Amino acid sequence: MDASDLLAIRDRLILAALPHVTFDGWSAAALREAAADEGLDSTMPERLFPGGAIDAVAHFVGLADRLMVEDLADTDLEALRVPQRISALIGARLARWQPHREAVRRATTLLALPGNMGVAARLAWATSDAIWRAAGDRSHDFSWYTRRTSLMAVYGATMLYWLDDPSEDGSDTLAFLERRLADVGGLTRARRRVREGLERLPGLDLARMGERLRR
Repeated sequence: MDASDLLAIRDRLILAALPHVTFDGWSAAALREAAADEGLDSTMPERLFPGGAIDAVAHFVGLADRLMVEDLADTDLEALRVPQRISALIGARLARWQPHREAVRRATTLLALPGNMGVAARLAWATSDAIWRAAGDRSHDFSWYTRRTSLMAVYGATMLYWLDDPSEDGSDTLAFLERRLADVGGLTRARRRVREGLERLPGLDLARMGERLRR
């Protein structure tokens, strides 16, 4: 079984687990029930996710990153302004998981535990990077870092708002997201002025600094 086959089985198992997570949390029990639903061997969850629940949640977040891009594959994002691209990507991501908000909530709770903060930070960064890449960001300077840091805060706040959004179509969340992106736009303009000032300083290579941060 090659890597692509294993990835497909992990994806199947995670998607099948979501209804069970609502009742059993991200647990071995939920993964076993999902394996039974998919006709997989009962030992498959432990083999695919040796780290247990946190491994399963990490895969879930990575799957959400990939599906977010796939869901907008037929959308001409380049015709939109950058904030609109980001809003479209985050909106599509949240819409896909709307039926499984409780599973997302439980994943968020698990990632918030002190022992999982490192994994949570890595996943948040990967999601922010996936959104920026899908939005067409090709920066190679210091802004590569600052854009992703800013978006991590925006996405995290939007996610928490979405988890308790009472509106049936998620319209309140989208309005919240638009406000947060507008705030970031103001910060971006301020950051641009700072950057222009820094570029005038002798001996400071921001492009090289950005490359070092990406490693």
